[in-house]
Amino acid sequence: MDNAVKIRKDFGRIQNWISGQYQSSSANQYADIYSPYTGEVIGECPMGTTGDVDQAVAAASKAFPGWKNTNIKNRVQVMFRFKDLIEKNLAELSNLVALENGKTLAEAEAGIMKGIECLEYACALPNKIAGEFQEVSAGVTCQMKREPLGVVASISPFNFPFMVPMWTVPLALTAGNAMLLKPSEQVPLSALRMGELLKEAGLPDGIFNVVNGAVEVVEGICDHPDIEAISFVGSSTVAKIVYTRGTATGKQVLALGGAKNHLVCMPDANLEYAPEQIVNSAIGCAGQRCMAASLMVAVGDCSEVIEQMVNYASSVKVGTGQGAIISSAAVKRINSYIDQAEEMGAKVSVDGRNAKPEHYIEGSENGYWVGPTILDNVTPDMPAAHDEIFGPVLSIVHVDTLEEAVELENKSPYGNAASIFTCSGAPAEYLAEHASAGMIGVNIGVPVPREPFSFGGWNDSRYGTGDLTGEDGIYFWTKNKKVTTKWVNPNNPDWMS
Repeated sequence: MDNAVKIRKDFGRIQNWISGQYQSSSANQYADIYSPYTGEVIGECPMGTTGDVDQAVAAASKAFPGWKNTNIKNRVQVMFRFKDLIEKNLAELSNLVALENGKTLAEAEAGIMKGIECLEYACALPNKIAGEFQEVSAGVTCQMKREPLGVVASISPFNFPFMVPMWTVPLALTAGNAMLLKPSEQVPLSALRMGELLKEAGLPDGIFNVVNGAVEVVEGICDHPDIEAISFVGSSTVAKIVYTRGTATGKQVLALGGAKNHLVCMPDANLEYAPEQIVNSAIGCAGQRCMAASLMVAVGDCSEVIEQMVNYASSVKVGTGQGAIISSAAVKRINSYIDQAEEMGAKVSVDGRNAKPEHYIEGSENGYWVGPTILDNVTPDMPAAHDEIFGPVLSIVHVDTLEEAVELENKSPYGNAASIFTCSGAPAEYLAEHASAGMIGVNIGVPVPREPFSFGGWNDSRYGTGDLTGEDGIYFWTKNKKVTTKWVNPNNPDWMS
């Protein structure tokens, strides 16, 4: 793959994707779509209305019965063709994700490949959803099977324009539902391309729809009486709002929120491995991911590890080694945390403020950049230690014992992930046992479970029950139906006669 992102500026005023075709929004306001690489406007996104939601739900409701009654093995064939099309168009899709989000091409491709894993799991659904059957009494059988919910919705964030929708779309559609996807208004292009590929794969019109917009569209999804379930990924503040508003109207809602993931570094961490892995966890995807280990808790003397971390982080160049920040507003917010930490006494060991790419692509000097940043001697009361910065900033807090480190982790209101770097089993087991987080990493800075293991955090990192992918995803997008049968046979009397 060519290392340079190809910049396009000709997307114009985009539309919604409804009933297998582009349709104009009823919006009277549009927001500019920027490429973080250059800061240039590459298109306009409609700030959609509840009328757009109504139109998409009507299309989905009309298409749902036919899709529900399609044999699941035939539904899976559409997903197989969809997978093939993604793989054939991988370079184009990776560039599109990088263009609108600011990832490096390698990161964009990795996200799409993770999405393909979720798609492969969905292709195995006929084997996972077969149900149970048993003769529970003489001549009496019980059968349990899972059925689709109907029209469902997924609200996805800016940081993974293709991957996060792939956590939900393949499973929900393969299970027999019809879906409305609301992508972030900052990155709507990948979602629309997904609609085109699903149609090319043979998905019936109306089963997958994309409605662009912001608050009004989200509220319309939460309030619409014909939407049965909502998945959400984004900030904890909005996750709680979506969960509260959606469940108030009787919907099934799973809303994944933000994080402040703690990474514990022990003095015996492998010096040839840990420093680079720890830094990459914090700065990968420019730190704009809920799995970033943004707070390192150094137990005892970790000076050698930190020294090598500083050396490595200083060598990473923005543009090629690290991607861009989503917006100019985000750059200002991230820099303000660095400024504040420095004013409060933290040591800026690596300073990413004012970072610019060197000879990368034309116009990239005007893009949105914050380079790798390491803040040392941070104290727990500093905002950099407890707020989700969502940028390539790693804060280091020093403690004397592992117990102190875990206690610090457990005080966080979030509970997405916690990791430890050590060459000893006992500290790893202690963290895994006592950390209040849904995903644990041992010598892994970004402990995202691979399929079929599910993704999801605890505490303020999740509102709702269960996880979003894997087997929990199957349960979320379906409902149980139990059938008890007895054909009368006078020779088999029992308590159900």
